[in-house]
Amino acid sequence: MARTKDTSSAPKEPGRMKQMWQVFQMTRRYDSSAQWLMLLGFLAPVLVGLALALWLGDGNGLTIALWIVAGVLAGFLLALVILGRRAERAAYSQIDGQPGAVGAVLRSGLRRGWVGNEMPVAVNGKTQDAVYRAVGRGGVVLISEGPVSRTQRMLDDEKRKIARVLPNVPVTLIAVGHEEGAVELHRLAATMRKTKRTLTKPEVLAVSNRLNSLQTALPIPKGIDPMKARPQRGKMR
Repeated sequence: MARTKDTSSAPKEPGRMKQMWQVFQMTRRYDSSAQWLMLLGFLAPVLVGLALALWLGDGNGLTIALWIVAGVLAGFLLALVILGRRAERAAYSQIDGQPGAVGAVLRSGLRRGWVGNEMPVAVNGKTQDAVYRAVGRGGVVLISEGPVSRTQRMLDDEKRKIARVLPNVPVTLIAVGHEEGAVELHRLAATMRKTKRTLTKPEVLAVSNRLNSLQTALPIPKGIDPMKARPQRGKMR
């Protein structure tokens, strides 16, 4: 019996090093300073390790080599940390200002301990302005997407609704944008983490479940995935 080739095999995914190289290329395209920051982050620990090797090595080749290797490893790790942060910022810059951008951050940019939803809790069908909600140790955070002049009333209305149901839970209002007093999209997650902790982990889940049970489903498209967003041609020039 003749053998038949398996044509249903899925294409191989790129290896880890290739993925890192692709992320680096994307980041460098949108953030020209990223490569220099990574180089500085790599060289600083290497130089420190070399200095410690010459100071503490006392002519011992093994000790000197260990200090140099430690510096190289620390530099490589620091460069990866810098790449990760700059890559995240570059990815969010591609969707900044688009409807659903805040939902993308709430879905993929929050750490453990936060309960966020990529679907807005309030939306203006004409302007596409929206208000999103997240619950964490700092209480409830309401985030507006759109000009402050149009979204402030939406934020205040949602805050009053929460106050009627959960009067003892603090509510923080955040406007995302480039206006004065607003928070830029790539700084949203960090700003939310700075809220003062007032709730325990069980209380976070209880508050989130309580609010979700009162929320009416809205026929709104889901947010944008920053890692799958198409780059805007104007920003690549």
